[in-house]
Formats: sequence, C-alpha cells, structure tokens
Amino acid sequence: MLLPVAAGLLIFGVLVISCSTAPPEDLGNSCSIFEEKDSWYSAARDSYKKWGVPIHVQLAIIYQESRFVHDAKPPRRKLLWVIPWTRPSSAYGYGQIKDSTWEWYLKSTGRRWADRDDFDDVADFIGWYGDMSHRKLGISKSDAYSQYLAYHEGQGGFKRKTYKNKKWLTRVASKVAARAKRYSAQLQQCEDSLDKGWWFF
Repeated sequence: MLLPVAAGLLIFGVLVISCSTAPPEDLGNSCSIFEEKDSWYSAARDSYKKWGVPIHVQLAIIYQESRFVHDAKPPRRKLLWVIPWTRPSSAYGYGQIKDSTWEWYLKSTGRRWADRDDFDDVADFIGWYGDMSHRKLGISKSDAYSQYLAYHEGQGGFKRKTYKNKKWLTRVASKVAARAKRYSAQLQQCEDSLDKGWWFF
C-alpha cells in the first residue's frame, strides 16, 4: 500500500516543481507575469528597495537573457556542422550569468546559498550589478539601454565602449529599453493591487 502512495507523492512533487519553474504564459505583460508568478513580484520589489534598479528594468533584462527559462544556457557549438559540441560560455540561468561573475556576486554579498536558476536570487543579482554600474560608470539605474550594455559587455567593456563596434548589440539594447518602457506602463496599472498581496501583510 505504501508504494502507490509514495509513487503518487513523487509524481505530485515533480509536477509542482515543473509548474513552478515553467516560464510565465504571457511574457509580454508584466502584470500577467506577476499574477501568474506571485512570489516573483515580492522578489523584484525587494531587489528594487535594496539596490534601486526598477522592477521593469529587471524584468526586461531577464526577458532578453532567458525568456524567463530558469535553466537557460547558450546553445552548443556544432562540430562538423552537425555534432553538438561545447557551449561558448558558462552563462546559466534566468540572467545568463557566467561562473566568474556569479562567484564575484556571491563573495561580494555573502549570499553563498544563492542560485542562478532561482528568480529571487537573480533579481537580487541584477539589482546588485545595476547598482554597481551606477556607482562605477554613472549609469542611471532607470536607463535600461545603458544598463543592459554594461550587463552584456561587463563594466570594463562598457567603459571602453566595446559596444560601439557591435551594431547588433545596440539594437538588442534598444529592444530591452523598449520592453522596459512597456513593462513600466503595464505595472502602473496593477502595482497597487500587487502591493496589497498577501505576502505584504
């Protein structure tokens, strides 16, 4: 009798985990994202209060990096055009964060338990990185365009203006800025109700 019960609990657990990590259904609407993933708003709001990077900027960067796929990785290179080979970098998770950058964050914040495939931790990371870009480079925390360029190129690369030779990257940064603007406008319609959610009582 115990075996069927145990098997049922295992299947239920797998289903719960898979549902909790699946990307939101409507990636184009910040209100829909937070209504479906209610704990995400709390995490993004905490990051904003701690680091000052607006929620809509956090979301736009995560969308661009992973489309909200928790375990996203760069596609593998192909050997002889067909055989899956190595990946071009160690980027991983919601924010496509490289091993070395993540280690830097962990050491700087003391958050040794944080994971790149946990939305709460990645929201905090993006806030931390954006705050540092503001302090080191003078980039406004609300400037999604420049924040994304510094995020992609690294703060050293941004300072050297390496993005100037990458037209494709500046186009992507423009898309990030446009998406952040849309997310911001949408949040203005639902943020009051999100702030009144059960997790703030």
